[in-house]
Parts: sequence; C-alpha cells; structure tokens
Amino acid sequence: MRADLVPDDLWERVAPLLPPAPERRPRYPGRLRVPDRTALAGVLYVLRTGVAWRDVPAETVGCSGVTAWRRLRDWMEAGVWPRLHAALLGELRRADLLDLDDCAVDGSHIRALKKGDHFGPSPVDQARPGCKHHLIVDRHGIPLAVTLTGGNRHDVTQLLPLLDAVPPIRGLRGRPRRKPRRLCADRGYGFDKHRRLLWKRGIKHLIARRGIAHGSGLGKVRWVVERAFAWLHQFKRLRIRYERRADLHQGLLELTCSLICLRRLRTSF
Repeated sequence: MRADLVPDDLWERVAPLLPPAPERRPRYPGRLRVPDRTALAGVLYVLRTGVAWRDVPAETVGCSGVTAWRRLRDWMEAGVWPRLHAALLGELRRADLLDLDDCAVDGSHIRALKKGDHFGPSPVDQARPGCKHHLIVDRHGIPLAVTLTGGNRHDVTQLLPLLDAVPPIRGLRGRPRRKPRRLCADRGYGFDKHRRLLWKRGIKHLIARRGIAHGSGLGKVRWVVERAFAWLHQFKRLRIRYERRADLHQGLLELTCSLICLRRLRTSF
C-alpha cells in the first residue's frame, strides 16, 4: 500500500471510530482479513481518481476494489463518516478556525449514470437522470453538512433538512453549536414560508428576493459555498454519480467533507 493514500493524521482520527473486526473461526479460518487501513486506501483511491471499483489496482493499493466497496458499506452502516466529520468540526472550532455566525447554502446538479435511490430527471440537463448535492458551509467555506436528493428536487426543500443535518459542534466549553446566526442563500430559497421558519429558529436570513433584478450584493458572501462545491468535485468520484445506492454516495460525500476539514487543519499550522 502506498503510504500517501492514507496519511498518518487521517488514520489516527479514523481508526478509533471503526467497528471491531469479526473474530476468525478457530477451525477453517479462511483467508486473512485485509487490514482496515489498506481498505481505506482503496476507498480513497476510488474517491480521488474516479475509477470503477473493479478497476482498482490491487498491486498499488493492496486490496481489490470489491473489498474496499464492502468495507465502505460496512463503515457507512456503522456511522463512521458522520462521527469523523463531527470530530473534525470540533477540532476546527477549538482552533478558532470555524465561524458559525455567517453560513451559506446552495445546491449543485450532477449526472447519475445508473438508476437507484435519490435520482430524478434533471431540469438543467435536458431531463437526463441526475441528483443534487446540497451543502451548507461556514463563513470560510468549511462544509458543515451535505445531503443528497434527486435532480428534480427544488433547493428550498432541503433548507431545513440541511440545518437539521449539522451535527452538534463541540470544541469549546458550553453548549455545542448547531445553527448559524445568519444564513445566506440565493433567490431559489426566497420563499416567505421558509423565511418565517428560519426566524422561528432564531436564524437571521440573508436571502435574495424573487422577482427582482439581480444585484443584491449577496454574491460577496455566497461565493464561499461555490468554492466548497469546487473542493468537493475535485474528488472525481463525486462529479458523476455511479453508485446505485444513495447511502454509499452519501458516505463518500461525508468522507470528502472530512478530508476538506482535515486539510484546513493542516494548513493552519
């Protein structure tokens, strides 16, 4: 296995969260289990290069793509990636690298080549099958939560689910933070019903008005979420959805958010 596929600082944070390996049978134990770090290397290889699972080079990574896929499935079912993301957000807050006062939300279409959960005709891609990534970020563009829906779902339908998906962010004394003070969004979220729901949650909204000319000036604040989508889609596996199972694609999204958080921690020192 190439050492650069799973850096030490990443493995130190992932290893305590992984479920224990099943015990081997004393009689006819079968083939040795692939180490978790090697399987994680296979997952990261697919995430970064975008190759099919069957095309993972076992001589480079150390395991087959099928093994990496199965381990990703098991870890997703065990809730590893949400816990890793929440832990890294706590580290960022402790290091004063997270600003939850101003947050931004947006959605991005991607094409889905295989049918499965959470896909639909994309209104921006000639009704081809697609899905949407919905993202909420802090003032610096750090991903706080990400969700996956069909390509025909309106952005505003995921506004409240995104806020609910933000984990309790610890790192400082006192009550964990879960919501921003101000939320910025484009005119696609500009419905009075959702403005009222934000007010009820104690969140001040900065949402462009529908039906008026462009030039609200909110682009000076919203650009961080567009940059965060560029960070997400640098990982080639997320540019087009190949997974039939939505939970596996969601797991790759959450793992990528954790990698972005870890990269921010590295550059701060």
